[in-house]
Amino acid sequence: MILYVVKWNIHPEKEDAYLNWLSNAIPRTLGVPGVVEFRGYRGWLGTPQIVATYEFASLQDWSTWFTHEENQKVLSELYGVTHNAFGELWGPSPAVPEPIRPGK
Repeated sequence: MILYVVKWNIHPEKEDAYLNWLSNAIPRTLGVPGVVEFRGYRGWLGTPQIVATYEFASLQDWSTWFTHEENQKVLSELYGVTHNAFGELWGPSPAVPEPIRPGK
């Protein structure tokens, strides 16, 4: 699996605009083929305030998704209602290539 992690803070004076944007941004990014799973998190302590994760089956799937025109529009809009936005791309660890669950 490939994990794309996006982190950001909401502009305090743009929270309403952010929430309006978010309501259609998530379905638009999920409408682009390749995403296996999406999750969103709100920070409880400090920054970043928001973390979103997208999982992909392969690096090629992520690359196709990331460069898609609709996804690029969503990311551009993100910068208008947030600050300190950045992404991280993660791949499997050679030391732990498969998930390990308690009791297994």
